[in-house]
Amino acid sequence: MPAADATILGRIDELTEIKEAARRGPDQAATERQHAKGKLTAHERIALLLDKGSFNEVEPLRRHRASGFGLEHKKPHGDGVITGWGSVHGRTVFVYAHDFRVFGGALGEAHAQKIHKIMDLAEAAGAPLVSLNDGAGARIQEGVSALAGYGGIFQRNTRSSGVIPQISVMLGPCAGGAAYSPALTDFVFMVRETSQMFITGPDVVKAVTGEEITQNGLGGADVHSAVSGVSHFAYDDEEHCIEDVRYLLSLLPANNREMSPVERSGDPSDRLTDALLDLVPADPGQAYDIRSVIVEVVDDGEYFEIHPAWATNIVCALTRLDGHVVGIVANQPAAMAGVLDIEASEKAARFVQFCDAFNIPLVTLVDVPGFLPGVEQEHNGIIRRGAKLLYAYCNATVPRISLVLRKAYGGAYIVMDSRSIGADLALAWPTNEIAVMGAEGAANVVFRREINAADDPDAVRRQRIAEYKDELMHPYYAAERGLIDDVIDPRETRSVLIRSLDMLRAKHADLPSRKHGNPPQ
Repeated sequence: MPAADATILGRIDELTEIKEAARRGPDQAATERQHAKGKLTAHERIALLLDKGSFNEVEPLRRHRASGFGLEHKKPHGDGVITGWGSVHGRTVFVYAHDFRVFGGALGEAHAQKIHKIMDLAEAAGAPLVSLNDGAGARIQEGVSALAGYGGIFQRNTRSSGVIPQISVMLGPCAGGAAYSPALTDFVFMVRETSQMFITGPDVVKAVTGEEITQNGLGGADVHSAVSGVSHFAYDDEEHCIEDVRYLLSLLPANNREMSPVERSGDPSDRLTDALLDLVPADPGQAYDIRSVIVEVVDDGEYFEIHPAWATNIVCALTRLDGHVVGIVANQPAAMAGVLDIEASEKAARFVQFCDAFNIPLVTLVDVPGFLPGVEQEHNGIIRRGAKLLYAYCNATVPRISLVLRKAYGGAYIVMDSRSIGADLALAWPTNEIAVMGAEGAANVVFRREINAADDPDAVRRQRIAEYKDELMHPYYAAERGLIDDVIDPRETRSVLIRSLDMLRAKHADLPSRKHGNPPQ
């Protein structure tokens, strides 16, 4: 064999060894410590996320150039973050993953530049970006250079917002300013016990306020998925978490210029939904689970609920109708009677904005008694925060269909994508009650004096309630005035929605020329 060939082969062997050493990490003990915490390594996580054999790493040989505090003697390849692209269900996805075994996954200048590079590539290629987060924050030894690296990430998160889907998967600690990058992305996944997010840790909280709390109690997965609303999903292990990330990606378009992939099923588009006659009680005061309605209507009963543990009085979900992805927003009578409050309004508003940004049609299932009254709600800004949902619907240009199942009272009826704020089609079941308020409350206001002066106030109240229902709350009142396009048989709900969405598929709507709106905060 010629000497030149032997030299090339030698270099290839050397390259292979360098890359393999970087994959192994600092030492076997570091990998064992990662596994002992119930956590996978960065490479193992990427292998779960991407299709087998599809990963292409970018800048695997990058090293930092910092000195001082011993850094000049410790320059591992990769610098604590793995970046690259691959495929999920055959479609291109970009990814970066912190390697906690190297500098605790802390972000330094070179580390940040690798992330900046992959974020720029994702935007340029028009493909989703997934971050697998497991880092100890800024690399203190590099000082302000590390902080500037976070600024570059935040700027790119914002620039790509509404352009490509961005998903943050929290698989370890995320403290201080680092927590703002996940907050800027579209979806946040967390794993119980091993992942936490907070701006200031328990020690600082105790020093400043005197409150004692654990890391998980302050910013664990259950806290952020059920209390703060920062995280959309919480899981018991990394495998199931990453499996659902893959499923979510299968429902999303690659970017804002494309549509979600169509996956036909064997579920007939004209299937009658007879079960709905029994699932939804005619009595507007009786509770039921709106998710049972969704299961009956959508393809094969499959849907992916967003924020399932937070603001449970409203349900937001991605699903398919006749193979096409749609977003569903639905009041949940099984929780707080389906009333709209601050958290429900914010949850639904963000979901509506996401669907509109990525060309996902919206179906709104309405069964709402109004906005939640109370001093706490008013003092915490239900007006401006409820207006977020109103703004989101009014600003949305994707196909929009609303369906009133039962009650729809007051301002909440308007906000839940009524015809008057731009729904393309407004439908209702024959059990609908659309009114300013419930008949009991209305009669007490309109006929208060007459009721109070009557010899038998209860009898007069019942009479006036019945009259109010007959005059202003019968199922066809709104349809007679053009506020409802059609009153439909509940059994035909699936077929009507599919035909309507098919008609609207080519919808085009332009907003007025402007730099951007100024939504309520």
